Amino acid sequence: MKLQQLRYLVEIARQGLNVSEAAEALHTSQPGISKQVRLLEDELGITVFERSGKRLTGITEPGKAVLEISGRILREAENLKRVGDEYAGEDAGSLNIATTHTQARYALPEVVSRFLERWPRVRLTLHQGNPTQIAEWALSGEADIAIATESLDQYPALITLPCHQWVHAVIAPAGHPITEEKSLSLAALAKWPLVTYDAAFSGRSRINRAFERAGLNPNVVLSAIDADVIKTYVNLGLGLGIIARMAYDPQRDAGLVALDAEHLFGSNTTRLGLRRGSYLRRYEYDFIELFAPHLTHKAVDMVLVGGGEEYQL
Repeated sequence: MKLQQLRYLVEIARQGLNVSEAAEALHTSQPGISKQVRLLEDELGITVFERSGKRLTGITEPGKAVLEISGRILREAENLKRVGDEYAGEDAGSLNIATTHTQARYALPEVVSRFLERWPRVRLTLHQGNPTQIAEWALSGEADIAIATESLDQYPALITLPCHQWVHAVIAPAGHPITEEKSLSLAALAKWPLVTYDAAFSGRSRINRAFERAGLNPNVVLSAIDADVIKTYVNLGLGLGIIARMAYDPQRDAGLVALDAEHLFGSNTTRLGLRRGSYLRRYEYDFIELFAPHLTHKAVDMVLVGGGEEYQL
């Protein structure tokens, strides 16, 4: 039994039983993977994958157990390497952060700047995607830390920690009639075309629920993943924008007015996700604390050992 064989099993399952895509992801050949899987099945005396001709069609019951154990073994092997890197590599290494555009553009710049001042020999990479992609990158090990508002807490294989709360704002061109409203309401917003986040991003589910509870059908004429795109189209007069309040800057966004919308949509929680069983290096603890000061080394360890959330914001 070899670790590489276990990697093949796990990658095949991750790629939806597509051996060709697994081979491409692992930079090897399809026949080589198929041969090694067969050899491992013969050694274990069980069939891991159900087959129809040359196609894999499912995972057997014993195969599910093998895959679960294989995943744990691979994670622990990775942790062993990280322990070695921690003590042999001193203050060098790499850190991959998966997050949304809004977090990367508005919440992380100061954190990243301070982190790189402290850890100049660490290669930091930001991967931007939607919350589902972010969670999957963390689960696969492509990302060390995931940061998003949506979805992360829906993955049992991730431990999530609440970091910050933030609210939405409505943005409008200066002089727009909505700015004369004494108290902004959902009914008033529903009268105008709206530009806001894509359904998977930045608290969009909370926006949708607010209108649904009020029995209103908002006229969303454009959805985007990027607050800067939303502001561009609001400036063009396409409609009113609903964005994260942190994405509005009075100086940078001259010509636009931001109206508080916390009373309409409530607050949202940005969460940080870590794959269960991960070994964190010192600079990873430091990055987490820079982003969310209440998540100290000790606090994070308490959650990792406990296997669930420890803090509520």
